[in-house]
Amino acid sequence: MLVTSRISTLTLQVAKQAVRVAGQRQATLTAVRRRGNVSVRSIQSVAQTDRDTITRLLYSIGTKRESQPAKFAVIKVGGAVLDQIDELALSLSFLYRVGLYPVVLHGAGPQLNGIIESEGVIPDYIDGIRVTDAKTLQIARRVFLEQNLKLVGALEKLGTRARPITSGVFTADYLDKEKYRLVGNITRVDKRPIEASIRAGALPILTSLAETPDGQILNVNADIAAGELAKELEPMKIVFLNEKGGMFHGITGEKLDVINLDEEYEQLMKEPWVKYGTKLKLREFKELLDHLPRSSSVAVISADNLQRELFTDSGAGTLIRRGYRLFKHNSIESVGADRFRQVIHDRDPEVQSGVSSVTSVLSDLQKIPYTIYGDEPLDAVAIVTHPEGEVPVMTKLLASRSGVLNNVVDNVFNAIKKDHRKLFWTAKVDDDNRSWHFERADGSFTRAGKSLFWYGVQDVAEVQKIVKDFEAKGRLERAYLPVGPSAPPQRAFPGATRSYSTLARRQIPSGSRGYATAVTSQPTSTEPKRLALIGARGYTGQALTSLLSGHPYIDLTHVSSRQLAGYPLQEYKKSSITHSNLSVEDVERMEKDGEVDAWVMALPNGVCKPFVDAIDRGAKVRSSGESSVIVDLSADYRFESGWKYGLPELYGRDGIRKSKRISNPGCYATSTQLLIAPLLKYVNNLSGPTVFGISGYSGAGTVAGTNDADGKPTTVPKVTPESLAGGFRPYSLTDHIHEREAGRHLTSLLADPTNPMKVAFIPSVGPWFSGIISTLSVPLSEKALYEEKYGGEKLIHVKAGVPGLSDIENKHGWTVGGFQVHSEGDRAVVVGGLDNLLKGAATQCLQNLNLALGYDEYDGIPID
Repeated sequence: MLVTSRISTLTLQVAKQAVRVAGQRQATLTAVRRRGNVSVRSIQSVAQTDRDTITRLLYSIGTKRESQPAKFAVIKVGGAVLDQIDELALSLSFLYRVGLYPVVLHGAGPQLNGIIESEGVIPDYIDGIRVTDAKTLQIARRVFLEQNLKLVGALEKLGTRARPITSGVFTADYLDKEKYRLVGNITRVDKRPIEASIRAGALPILTSLAETPDGQILNVNADIAAGELAKELEPMKIVFLNEKGGMFHGITGEKLDVINLDEEYEQLMKEPWVKYGTKLKLREFKELLDHLPRSSSVAVISADNLQRELFTDSGAGTLIRRGYRLFKHNSIESVGADRFRQVIHDRDPEVQSGVSSVTSVLSDLQKIPYTIYGDEPLDAVAIVTHPEGEVPVMTKLLASRSGVLNNVVDNVFNAIKKDHRKLFWTAKVDDDNRSWHFERADGSFTRAGKSLFWYGVQDVAEVQKIVKDFEAKGRLERAYLPVGPSAPPQRAFPGATRSYSTLARRQIPSGSRGYATAVTSQPTSTEPKRLALIGARGYTGQALTSLLSGHPYIDLTHVSSRQLAGYPLQEYKKSSITHSNLSVEDVERMEKDGEVDAWVMALPNGVCKPFVDAIDRGAKVRSSGESSVIVDLSADYRFESGWKYGLPELYGRDGIRKSKRISNPGCYATSTQLLIAPLLKYVNNLSGPTVFGISGYSGAGTVAGTNDADGKPTTVPKVTPESLAGGFRPYSLTDHIHEREAGRHLTSLLADPTNPMKVAFIPSVGPWFSGIISTLSVPLSEKALYEEKYGGEKLIHVKAGVPGLSDIENKHGWTVGGFQVHSEGDRAVVVGGLDNLLKGAATQCLQNLNLALGYDEYDGIPID
C-alpha cells in the first residue's frame, strides 16, 4: 500500500496524535527509526532508547489503567491461524509486554471440521453459516475449549498472563431455528468479564459461543461475534487474522489491498466469486462499519503482520473501510467552487511556492476541456485535460494525507483509467511517492529532476509525436519534456502539502527540437527484469533495496540473508518480499530455470565465489543458453580479467552493456580514480599521487547485534561514533586493497600501460554515518581538466570550493573541488567526495545493472 511516510522518530506531536478512533488507517505509532537523512541506514546505537520511548507511549495509550480498558483493539483470530500458535502468541505477548491489552476472540472452524468429519458428521453450511445440530454443538464446545486453553497456555508459557473466557459475554436468540438449528443471533454483549480480566492484568481470550436467556448454548459465527464485540467496545483497531494475510480476488488471485464499501460493495456482492464465507464476511463488515464512525476500518491480515498493522502507517493485508463514492464533473461549480479553490490553495505546491496562483489555475482550466475526478470529502482530486482528438493529460493530482493512507488516490486514478486508454502526467524526482508513479506507468522520462510518465502508449515513435504536440501547444511545462532547458528548482515552504504532481499548465513558446532520450544515443529497454540480491543484511544491501523500490523496470524478487530468513524486507515498497536463505544449490537451480535476469552479490570479501560458480553451472544447462548478469559488490573479482570493472565514467559504458560479469568498484577506489584520472599525463609516476581519505563509520561495515523485542536479528556498526570520541582513526596505513585496485585500473588509461601506476592511499574513519572525503596531492596546475573530463556526466559535479560532508552524504554522485596549487608550483591538491553507500556502492551498482540489462543508465537513480 502507498503511504506518505514510514516509521520516523517519535516527537511530542506524534505522541499527541498517536490515538485514532476505531481502527483508522493512520499511524497509531510512528516510531522506531529515523528515516530522514540516513534513509534506511539507521544508527542502531539508539535502538534501546527508542524502544523505551515506544513502551512508554504505548503504555499511555492502551494500558489497563485507562477508564475504558478495552479500547485498544479487538483481534479476531481465524481457526487456521491457531495452527501458527507460536507466531500468534509472540505477537500478542509483545503487546502485553508494553502494557497493551487487546481483546482476542478466536474461531475454530478447521479444527471443528476435522473432528466432526472423523466422527461421521458432514459439515453443512447455508449462506456461509454452519448448520449446528446437537451433536455438532457438543463437539464445537469441546473444540472451542481445547483451542482456547491451547492459546492461553502458549501465552502463559511466554510469561504473558491470559484468561480464558468461554461464556458470559454474548447473549443471543435463535437466528433461525428451523433453518440453522442451534445458531445464535447476538442480542447483548456484556463487557464486564473482559474489563475484569484486563484490570487483573490478563489478556482476555474469548470464544464465539453465546447463551440464550434460558441458558441454551448457541453457536455464533466468529466473524459476527467479533463485529458485535467491536460495536460495543468501539476500539481503536479492529483486526481479523487469517492464514492468507488478507482477502483475495477469487479469479485473479490478487490480494485486495483496500475495499471501499460505499463505492464497491454492491458490485462486489454481484461478483460470481464472492460467495459463502466471503459474502458473509463482506456483509458483516458493512454492517459493522455502518454502525461505527466513518473513520473506522477493519484490517484482515496474517498473524506475523499484527504489529505492523497496529503501529505503522503502512498496515498490511486488506483494509475494509466505508470510504466515499467517487465523482467526476466537467465544471468547477459541480464540485463546489469554494471547496475546489480551498483544495488548490492548500495542496498545490506551485501555488504555495508562489510560482502560480489559485486564480491562474482556475483561469487556465477555462481554456481547455477538462474533467475533475475525486471523492466526496475531496481527500483526492485529479484534473484531466482532454481536448477533442488529443491525448489526455493529468495536470493535477492533489491528495490529503488521509487520501493517501486510505488509498483514495488509487481509486481516483483507476476511475481515470476507465475513461482514458492513454494518459500523460508528471512528477518531480524528489516526490515522496515517486515509486507510485512508476508502478502505474508504462513508460517514463526523467531529466533535470523532473519526470514525465505515461500509460497506454508502447511505441517510441508515438511517444515522440505526442511529446512534440504537447510542446507545440504548451499543454505541458517544457521543463518536464525531453526538450528545452531545465526549470529552476522549486522553493520549499514549511508546512506545504506534497502532492503527487507539481505540474502547472503554462504557455511557453517552443521551437521544433528533437526528442532527446538520454545522455547517450544508445537505445534503451523498458522490459521488466527480475533481480535476486544475496547478502541484504549490511548497509549497502539496505541502500540498494531502497533504490530498487523506485526503479521503473527492475523487480526485486529474491532477497537472501541467513540471519534474516523468514522476516519481511521492510525497505522495499514495490511488493511484499520475505528474506530467504538461498543455498548454493538453490542458486544453481534458479539460474538453470531462468528465475531471475540478474544477481547482485552483496557479500563480504572472499565469500562470493561458491555462488558465482553455481550460477556458471546453472547457466551451462539453461534452456536459453544465456547467462544472467552478475554484479559483485565485493573485491573478489576486481582483479579478474574475465570480469568488467564497472566504473562507467572512466572505463566506458559499451563494455558494461555487453558484459554478464561486472565487478563493482570499491568506495575509496571510485573517488581515488575519479580524482587522479584527469591528471594522469601530468603525474610524476616515480613518486606517484597520494590520497588521504576519511569515511563515515558505515564504511567499516556491521556486526551482528542483539535481537530486537520480536526476536529479529539486528546489525550494529563495527565502529561506533562513541568509540571514536569525536575524532578520526587512521587504519591500513599501507597496502590497502583500494590502493592496489586504483593503481591497477588507472594503469589501463596510461599512454604506456607497461609502466604501472602507483597510488599511495591512507584511509581513516570518522564519526559521521556515511560519506567519503578524499584529498589528492599531486603535481598539477590546471583545474579546467576536471570540467573537460567530466562535463557531460550526470553524477559528477565540479565546484570551486572544497566539498564538504553536506555535498556528498546521501547524494548519488561524486563531487570534486577545492583546487589549489602550491606557491612553488610543484604540487597541487584536489578534494573529491562521495557517499560510500551510494556512488561508492549501491548507486554505482544500479548504474552497472541498468547498462547490462539494456536500460537507461540512470533509471531509478535520483539525479542530485
